[in-house]
Amino acid sequence: MPEIDDTVVLDARGLICPLPVLKARKLLKGIAAGEALRVLVTDPGAPKDFEHFCATTGAILVGVEPHDDHVVINLRQPG
Repeated sequence: MPEIDDTVVLDARGLICPLPVLKARKLLKGIAAGEALRVLVTDPGAPKDFEHFCATTGAILVGVEPHDDHVVINLRQPG
């Protein structure tokens, strides 16, 4: 996975629910508490999916950044 400023990046563009969330969950299990995960998505339902994911798992939804052709979802591992 590429890293930007110690943030792990998951390129999930082109994937539809539930794959972006499942791949993010797997990556979050492998990073240390406090580290960040940036997920790039094109599925229009992904922001709501990640809100629900964070509410049920304790992962922290830092922000959602819409761009012209994708959305960036920023998460942080709790701790």
